[in-house]
Amino acid sequence: MAYHYNARRGQRAGLGPLSLKVNAGEFLTVVGPSGSGKSTLLSVLAGFLKPQSGVLTLAGQPVKGPHPALTLVQQEHALFPWLTVAGNIAFGLKSQKLGREEQVRRTLDALEQVGLSGYGERRIHELSGGQRQRIALARALATRPGLLLLDEPFSALDARTRTEISQELLGIWQAQQVTVVFVTHNLDEALALGERVVALRGGQVVLDAPTGEVSPEQLRMVLDES
Repeated sequence: MAYHYNARRGQRAGLGPLSLKVNAGEFLTVVGPSGSGKSTLLSVLAGFLKPQSGVLTLAGQPVKGPHPALTLVQQEHALFPWLTVAGNIAFGLKSQKLGREEQVRRTLDALEQVGLSGYGERRIHELSGGQRQRIALARALATRPGLLLLDEPFSALDARTRTEISQELLGIWQAQQVTVVFVTHNLDEALALGERVVALRGGQVVLDAPTGEVSPEQLRMVLDES
């Protein structure tokens, strides 16, 4: 598949052409320099951008737009300051037309998963940056996604908080076996979190390998040489 942006002097490559398969239950990390197509890839996978060539499928079925089984968590938490924590999480459930009791149950479960039980009635301005990002993750998890897409969600956090939330995410992935595609600039983070790493440069895949077979130095060398 491929996606190109329109520019004054013609089309500018954004992604591809490339072929990529994400296996069910897999934790895939994606790395690459700025402009390599990482965020474009997530937007295509999320159904926000339509490939200009090729086909995107989920469980064998074409994806033609935003899909209820796909959830994207971005760098900015995009929480609503006028809603409580519980209200923010429940907002993501409204499109699923769930009953009130089920919404409450999922909200409480999601808060427990990210270590913020009892925070439901708090306002967003009362939370730290790490807590806000945990709520953004909880909102995504509450929808029970089949594919969880994360676009550098922890990049603005300090090193300690980033490590803590990363480990929590791994625990959630192992418990729920949700399929994860995690974009990051941090090569060490990519290898520590993922089962498999894909490196992009110029919209092309320059490496696709199990993380246990790649060192940070090898990954850096591939990106520098490409």
